[in-house]
Amino acid sequence: MNAVTVQLGDDLLVSPLGFGGMALTPVYGEVDPAEALRTLHHAVDAGVSFIDTADIYGGGSNEELIARLLKERRGEVQLATKFGLVGNPSAGYTDIRGDAAYVKQAVDRSLQRLGTDSIDLYYMHRRDLRVPIVETVEAMAGLVQAGKVRHLGLSEVTAEELRAASSIHPIAAVQSEWSIWSRDVERNVVPAAAELGVGFVPYSPLGRGFLTGTVDASTLGSNDFRRNIPRFAADAAGANQGVVAAVRAVAAELSVARRAATPAQVALAWLLAQGRKLGLPVVPIPGTRRADRIDENLGALALEFTAAQLKTLDAAADAVVGSRSADPNWVSQGRE
Repeated sequence: MNAVTVQLGDDLLVSPLGFGGMALTPVYGEVDPAEALRTLHHAVDAGVSFIDTADIYGGGSNEELIARLLKERRGEVQLATKFGLVGNPSAGYTDIRGDAAYVKQAVDRSLQRLGTDSIDLYYMHRRDLRVPIVETVEAMAGLVQAGKVRHLGLSEVTAEELRAASSIHPIAAVQSEWSIWSRDVERNVVPAAAELGVGFVPYSPLGRGFLTGTVDASTLGSNDFRRNIPRFAADAAGANQGVVAAVRAVAAELSVARRAATPAQVALAWLLAQGRKLGLPVVPIPGTRRADRIDENLGALALEFTAAQLKTLDAAADAVVGSRSADPNWVSQGRE
């Protein structure tokens, strides 16, 4: 990939695809740290310079892993991390904190683990409903003034919460789940982001791997986070094979018309097409443990769909069964 960049909100320039660091923690099974670091280096070598992590991933170990990359290549990376969750993805979260005191503590801990003096994009990971969002964002804005953070982001906020936050400080990006099988954000959050000039960073753009057609929900390990998600339950996962079939069918059509296309590329290219259609910059952050998957994902940037192919994918999305979260209030969908 060449040096093309995408401008999110608040003039933040990032690579057209990012890298989701949560995949390099034990949330989907055990991880080899040496291989994980090689994967990160390969991402940057390939032009994927927008690296996303969070203080909660691996109990801080994911930030420490990325620190090893930053030690050699800080100037090549647009670094995003998050605060607000207490606990861990595998065992369950115990709290969400958005109070000003916690914001200040969390950023200093992240900076120490990351071994850097500033964070390019700092997200509120989830909404603390006990604290007015303006209080949290005011504290985050103070971090920008202090030089610890360059841009602010919000994860899984509603349109109303995004507007309230934007009245306090420019918001560079909203990060929420968005993919062919998770489209609820298109109703309210995406239009609000487009209206406010905020970029969108879809996490789990490959449906936590399901859209690639390589995940058998019945064989997920006991420590696999996806076992907690309703749409991965046996009955729902079977019904949702329809969306996988549609993605595969479009990939097969594209492979006939051009060089080979994969389901993962189709799923990512669909998101990029949605961004163009809906009028806002969209930068998906697929995660992987394998370097070759990064190269595969980058192939999505060259895909173009026909109107018929987009119709096929849209129809498949409408038939998806099961919630994308075990707790509706955990994501924006449950609070709209």
